[in-house]
Amino acid sequence: MQTALVTRDPVGSTNLNCWKCGAPLAHLDPPFARTDECRACRAELHVCRLCRFYDTSKAKHCAEPVADEVQNKERANFCGYFEAAPGRFRLRGGGREERAGGPVRAQKVNP
Repeated sequence: MQTALVTRDPVGSTNLNCWKCGAPLAHLDPPFARTDECRACRAELHVCRLCRFYDTSKAKHCAEPVADEVQNKERANFCGYFEAAPGRFRLRGGGREERAGGPVRAQKVNP
């Protein structure tokens, strides 16, 4: 079984980033409480998307075989197997463009 390595810098903070916006989470130490949020984007942090067991190639998108299924992988949950893992931030289809509702296109303005 592989284990996720969470490295620490000299002052002891973890090298974790928000799963949604990529902001550093140095102000928090794992384990995260169910109510912890990212300071930058207010995303919940005790979520499948930030967990070391999150794996879209597995059944229920979870590599932990006995964990109960969580329907919404981006909402806080009560999973007892949750372990925050580094490297979970991923831009989705262009980053800002997706959050804004699609690519921005220049439009001609008539005077």
